[in-house]
Amino acid sequence: MEEWLTELGLFVAQLVVLALIVGLALAAIARFRGEGSERLRLRVEQLNDRREYRRRRLALAASEPGARKRLLKAFRRDDKARGRRGGKETSESQQTVWVLDFHGDIRASGTGRFAEEITAVLASAEAGDEVVLRLESAGGLVHAYGLAAAQVDRLREAGLTTTVCVDKVAASGGYLMACAADQLRAAPFAVLGSIGVVAQLPNLHRLLKRHDVDVELLTAGEYKRTLTVFGENTPEGRDKFQSDLDNTHQLFKAHVAERRPDLDVDAVATGEVWHGRDALGRGLIDALDTSEAYLVSRMETARVIAVRLESRRSMGERLGMAVSHGVERGVDRLLERLDAGRWEKR
Repeated sequence: MEEWLTELGLFVAQLVVLALIVGLALAAIARFRGEGSERLRLRVEQLNDRREYRRRRLALAASEPGARKRLLKAFRRDDKARGRRGGKETSESQQTVWVLDFHGDIRASGTGRFAEEITAVLASAEAGDEVVLRLESAGGLVHAYGLAAAQVDRLREAGLTTTVCVDKVAASGGYLMACAADQLRAAPFAVLGSIGVVAQLPNLHRLLKRHDVDVELLTAGEYKRTLTVFGENTPEGRDKFQSDLDNTHQLFKAHVAERRPDLDVDAVATGEVWHGRDALGRGLIDALDTSEAYLVSRMETARVIAVRLESRRSMGERLGMAVSHGVERGVDRLLERLDAGRWEKR
């Protein structure tokens, strides 16, 4: 058993090294050929059709063998009836729900793509349509999330009903985005709030001073630099830095108050976070449920269409990803086997 695990471990290690070599070679080739530039394609999926397809698959799987032909005939009749009803009149009267996704990191690096998705939806949406944004973000840089929140405002300014669904977290900059919606829904244990501003930086001045290292900082403008990493910070610099933080906090509070006028902003703008149920009681959200549950309910009366811009990867990138996933699966299986062996020995 131990020899087998040793050989397997050596094989996985060799596979990892090989994957790294192949990945580096493919990356170099892609860069040389200019294939590293991001190419985007629009992916559109009608979620009603996906739901119906899965429902039928499960119905067939759960039925007795003799009843499957009858089910298939019933499905075909439904499709024909839907085709007869699905003419121009029905198409024009049915509302469309457009679904977008935003998964934010500290730099809100997906904002550019998110803005393009909103532009695409605005070009096709009609009066009465709804946009559902499935949002997940713990916040990040002020200017980055300020721009992302401005993209959500574009939907409201265009007159579209907007709903933000938070399944896991919308805090700080994430909540800055979320509160722009007409309706804000969250899962019971989703994390929301953190209406505050934070900044920190180390200062090495005393360390450098002990080693007789001087740092000269020259500025033109009284507050061009307030706090620094290497220089000696002054009380005036600290006061100015704190003043800038307070001003940003006031802008954050004003943004939330304008978009959620019934919310007692001063009571919740403490930097604290709340889970969904507590957030509902404080007025941070409007309803409790998951994004999946809400979209399923909307499918009863509307077309629900997911819109996403996704990267078109080159052949080299796809091959590299395949090798990487293969290595990850191998490592996962090895760890699972080791863990299972530990229990088997008992």
